[in-house]
Amino acid sequence: MVERSDRAPLLDWEEVPSAEKTDGEALPAKERLSSPSNSRVSSGCSAPGFGWSSGPGGPTNSRSVSNADGCSAPPATSSTPAGIDEALRPDNEEHHSDAGSREVTLEDRMVKWEEKDQIVSVFVVTFNTRSGNMLEWCLPKDMDLEGVEFKAIASGSHRVTTDFIYFRKGSYFGLACFANMPVESTVERGARMKSVGILSPSYTLLYRYMSFLEHQVKLQLQSPGHYSPLEAFYEDKRALLPPSGDGVVTACPANAWGAAINHSMHPEMKITHPAGCMSQFIRFFGEQIMVLWKLALLRRRILIFSPPPVGVVCYRVYCCCCLANISIPGIGVAVPEFRPFFYVNVADISALENELSYVACTTEKIFEEKKDLYDVYVDNQNVKTCRDGLKPLLRLSTADREKYRKLTEQRQMLLYSQEENGDCVSSEEDLFILFFLEENNRIFQTLSEVAGSPDPTLTQESVRAMGLDPHGDRLFLLHLLEIYGYDTLLVSEQLCCS
Repeated sequence: MVERSDRAPLLDWEEVPSAEKTDGEALPAKERLSSPSNSRVSSGCSAPGFGWSSGPGGPTNSRSVSNADGCSAPPATSSTPAGIDEALRPDNEEHHSDAGSREVTLEDRMVKWEEKDQIVSVFVVTFNTRSGNMLEWCLPKDMDLEGVEFKAIASGSHRVTTDFIYFRKGSYFGLACFANMPVESTVERGARMKSVGILSPSYTLLYRYMSFLEHQVKLQLQSPGHYSPLEAFYEDKRALLPPSGDGVVTACPANAWGAAINHSMHPEMKITHPAGCMSQFIRFFGEQIMVLWKLALLRRRILIFSPPPVGVVCYRVYCCCCLANISIPGIGVAVPEFRPFFYVNVADISALENELSYVACTTEKIFEEKKDLYDVYVDNQNVKTCRDGLKPLLRLSTADREKYRKLTEQRQMLLYSQEENGDCVSSEEDLFILFFLEENNRIFQTLSEVAGSPDPTLTQESVRAMGLDPHGDRLFLLHLLEIYGYDTLLVSEQLCCS
């Protein structure tokens, strides 16, 4: 259940349950509505952020954002100038532009753009016993939503009562909330299933409307055809097309980012469910997380299979992408972008065929047979590949086990500190993302130093300085040099024979 404090303040299109009406009395502190960008809880977990949007430009600094579930997006380092970072922070202040007094700055333009809601469509999908999944209603009426009915209601959803699904539709991202309600109807075969969803150019703010969508899908099940709250929502939140009128909605103006942005970092995605926290992610995969870390850093195509519910698996997609964060300027700009596709089905096969790097999840077992679509297939905790060149990477090296041991120790120390000293600032998720961020930076910092030295040769000592095993990680290192363009580096014969 998503707590009220995990969402944006109530707006005109939101229906307030009668239990929350207070007749002017102040609510208890824990029940007050708070802005997602400013809320902070005293304990729990957080998840660092990243994101990919369809528009031009690049990412922004992540900021720590907590919610009522105890999950949040921790800060992440990036090369974005501090002024831009401050300008990107969401707030309630108005930013006025006075052409007579000053010129509109880059920061002001980005703030104004970021403050605009970017919902391009809202829709209702239903399951019909004769026709299957169907698009029941949508705004705008001329929006191309072909295939969204199979994304908003995932294959196998009839086995669960409720679920939420992140997905990609063309150049947009979507979030849909699904519910399955038993009914006494022979026509509906005893069950009514619907999903209410939205589309946006970026998924980083979709979390704001999670509880609204959850409430609306329940309303649609109980009172089918009651669309007025959805109509009001769309009118209030719909995206504005760029002045160019080319019909393309982008996450920010094309020239708004500047050359200083580090394209290896990503804007935050708010986690709105305890099971989506990175602490759950690491507990689920255990030592195998080190295998996923290497594959993510190598920008491989990763497909995660799991039966419904889909929501928690979408968060595993998100967490996989967070393993590959790098904050050194210029590193990773030329490599394929590690794109989250979230939930995919057979209708996405043609799109995945053209992707060089991605991470996605599915409930359809048939994907396992489509070996040309992925490099790595994750079936629950079983990570496997049909690529001979990647199979050695599935074996843990001595350095991998040492990293996992250190990560586990740091987690235990943090949990002890939280319990004994009441540490409410540090979080398990902050620790997690910073751990891998530092490991990645350590590798590329060492590579850059060796590449710039008079003798650009990787030795056992320099490999150990990266935190890698000269023998067990040799193949991983060779893949890394090739993908990130370190073609001037020489590899010592010691690494070949060690």
